[in-house]
Amino acid sequence: MSAALFSPAAPGASPSASPGSPELRAQFPILARKVHKQPLIYLDNAATTQKPQCVIDALTHCYTHWNANVHRGVHLLSQEATEHYEGARKVVAQFIGAALPEEIVFVRGATEGINLVAQTLGRTQLSKGDEVLITGLEHHSNIVPWQMLCAERGATLRVCPITDAGELVPGAFDALLASRTKIAAFSWVSNALGTVNPVAAMCRAAKRAGAITLVDACQAVPHFAVNVQELDCDFLVFSGHKLYAPNGSGVLWGRKALLESMPPWQGGGDMIASVTFEGSTWNHVPHKFEAGTPDYPAVAGMATALQWLQAIGLQRVQAHEAALLAEATERISAIKGVRIIGTAAAKASVLSFVIDGVHPHDIGTILDRKGIAIRAGHHCAQPVMDRLGLAATARASFGVSNTSADIDALVEGIVAVQKLFGA
Repeated sequence: MSAALFSPAAPGASPSASPGSPELRAQFPILARKVHKQPLIYLDNAATTQKPQCVIDALTHCYTHWNANVHRGVHLLSQEATEHYEGARKVVAQFIGAALPEEIVFVRGATEGINLVAQTLGRTQLSKGDEVLITGLEHHSNIVPWQMLCAERGATLRVCPITDAGELVPGAFDALLASRTKIAAFSWVSNALGTVNPVAAMCRAAKRAGAITLVDACQAVPHFAVNVQELDCDFLVFSGHKLYAPNGSGVLWGRKALLESMPPWQGGGDMIASVTFEGSTWNHVPHKFEAGTPDYPAVAGMATALQWLQAIGLQRVQAHEAALLAEATERISAIKGVRIIGTAAAKASVLSFVIDGVHPHDIGTILDRKGIAIRAGHHCAQPVMDRLGLAATARASFGVSNTSADIDALVEGIVAVQKLFGA
């Protein structure tokens, strides 16, 4: 495999630049633009991260040099595209500690990965009266697929409740596990509140109950090291667009034995071994689950993003973002009339807040005029908002390129919002 595609360095930039440093920020071309004539301050990383130049270059390189269908051509372009597509699978497997590259299934994002598991393994595992256990912190993509499955199979969806601080009620998850619990699916980090769940302990408890586990790691993989073998889950999903990789890329990791036991989800090219009008047979794992022409440039860009993160160092990323979160929490909590939503003891990257007398959408709109991009709304987590008695929050979320200066701007922006509304 050519090293050029998966080079973690943009031209002239060091991949090992410190998080938040000018050298690292210079690798994000979008940070040079202005919004409403103001320098862009991007604090919406939990929704979608911006892309470093090396990832943009990887996409361009693919389309310039290797644009062809993978697995289906004897010509050189197809062979090279296939080599890099499968090379990306090895990069992803190494990044999350998978035992085998074939345990990596490429999907468009975590949503597709969860639906794949629900519609294949879920349909074969669930019967009337069985249960699926989730938590009250889930993103809609880890709620709705299980609701649909339970409605189809006559199963019951159980929900582990959360506290006012945004943590799981102590002991509630274990108490809800029962002999009828066939699947337990839960997020590692809440996208709405930043709560870090004790997923290793949750996986152990679910395994003791005989349940299959799925971990939504969308808000974990970009922020700290993840090892699926140490976690001892059965499935894990994440989206590329939240970890500096192209949109439309994502990963479902699953234990090979489970993947082999599951029927295919979508039919089409490349997922078959043979096709006749009388019937078809399926390709080997993981190709059985990758029907159609894959977005191989996005996959290659994702591999580049993962190598880029590794070159920076996930321990440094985690320490940098933890320091930013602590600083932002302290400073914003000190502003009279502002309330932090989600005060769990363990948090990562996300700071949700409300301002007395100001709708979060107004907060987001006014900050945008100052060049500050945050998220305002229910964050695809309406049950979290309902539990906390809120319609929405404003959410700032931090990434590897953010700095204390971004927090200065956010604090100044919040004060400006209060002055405008007389709050």
